Amino acid sequence: MNQTLYSSIADALVDEGYIVIPHAMISTFSQNLLNHAKKSKNYKRAGISARKKINPNRRRDKILWLNHDNGIQSEFLNFAEGLKDYLNRELFTCITYFESHFALYENGDFYETHYDAFKNSVNRIVTVVYYLNEEWDEKSGGELVMYDDDNNFIKKVIPHANTLVVFLSDKFPHEVLPTKRKRYSIAGWFRVDKI
Repeated sequence: MNQTLYSSIADALVDEGYIVIPHAMISTFSQNLLNHAKKSKNYKRAGISARKKINPNRRRDKILWLNHDNGIQSEFLNFAEGLKDYLNRELFTCITYFESHFALYENGDFYETHYDAFKNSVNRIVTVVYYLNEEWDEKSGGELVMYDDDNNFIKKVIPHANTLVVFLSDKFPHEVLPTKRKRYSIAGWFRVDKI
């Protein structure tokens, strides 16, 4: 199954630069990740830019980095490792590693429009977002809004559980609209710099 998913992602990155995949995995995968995210402690306020400067006027979410735990985090990281190998083999991307964290947006939290690739730096090349909340609708807020380089609206993604979004990190400025209730997701980046 993953090979078909990897192929769809690679094709979309070449053709459009992004893809939104509802029901990307088996539903228990996002449920198990959500349960883990809810039980986890030590979320920290997220920073902005390579210096990780805290600025609540621009970004208000909290994060917790994923690591190999021989459990559900490892399952997600193994999925990402498989995608990394596929993109390197089929698209010659030269990705060296993947980093990711749980993102927790509480009521009123948001993230203003930004690119994921830092300017004047070769680092993040492909962004991955995986949504975990069930029973989410537009009234709950927290949508991902994507734009093109000229700031033209492309797409609004409602963060339904088990929806996977993948896009080129330096091509699509995007924002997270304010949430009306707790919203959990995973955000990750395939990188070409050294660990």
